[in-house]
Amino acid sequence: MGAGASDLAAPAEAAGSGLGDMPELCAGEVLLRLGAPDICRLARLNRAFRSAAGADFVWEAKLPENYGYLMGFVRGSAGEDVEGGGKRGAVGKKEVYARLAKAVRFDDGKREFWLEKSTGMVCMALSSKSLVITGIDDRRYWVHMPNTESRFQSVAYLQQIWWFEVVGEIDFRFPAGTYSLYFRLHLGKPSSSRHAGRRGCGSEKNAGSGIHGWDRKPVRFQLSTSDGQNAVSQRYLDDEPGSWALYHAGDFVVAPDTEEHGQGRPVRVKFSMAQIDCTHTKGGLCVDSVLVYPRGFRTERVVDAQR
Repeated sequence: MGAGASDLAAPAEAAGSGLGDMPELCAGEVLLRLGAPDICRLARLNRAFRSAAGADFVWEAKLPENYGYLMGFVRGSAGEDVEGGGKRGAVGKKEVYARLAKAVRFDDGKREFWLEKSTGMVCMALSSKSLVITGIDDRRYWVHMPNTESRFQSVAYLQQIWWFEVVGEIDFRFPAGTYSLYFRLHLGKPSSSRHAGRRGCGSEKNAGSGIHGWDRKPVRFQLSTSDGQNAVSQRYLDDEPGSWALYHAGDFVVAPDTEEHGQGRPVRVKFSMAQIDCTHTKGGLCVDSVLVYPRGFRTERVVDAQR
């Protein structure tokens, strides 16, 4: 996506006068029509763009309407503050955008959100340790294993179980928009090493070992929201072992905030995946995380379930 969060936070470098010194307000009007990475690139063009690229009015237009609420998760963490009162004092909107474009962890490090740098939309990830997983405390069924390909450096691996169910909940103020919820899964036995190969959770040699039961019955995905939205789908877990995939559980819509003073509309999302036919066991599955992305945005292969 080009310029990253570090580019946003760094001062713009001096550059030539390519287009000459146009008025800063004119440069600002151009930048208002661009995404954050392109703003950072144009800041290197000349003095007018460099100055406009640091202006609050440019970056406030890129921030989600509830950025104050989002920064509430940052305040008090490592001495950070926004807009005065803390160790760093007041910071500009560019610095606010840069901070939110990095992962902001909460819930004892088991959840995080960040701004997708190009659009300023909110993304969220929930680790397997933030989910309610049937049998997770019994090592006959599940084990937590380290893995460098997880955002949280750990995955839950299912060895074998009769009743498979993973449940979670999100209670958050999302900016208005449509969001997709995914389970990040991997078929195959994970490596116990923190230096697992790039094929995913396990090596190519053991990727298919231990996988069983998923071809007997489909997994059922469900999603519901506090304002009455529902999605139900199902799919057999029959993809090629050895690589991660995002299994689409459903979409939900957050309406524009009309009464909450720019804090975003509160929404509670409940979700689950289950295969509870107890006539057979199933196993050989890595559960890494649950991801919430703006609809249409994705970073990995997506598996759409059948409605």
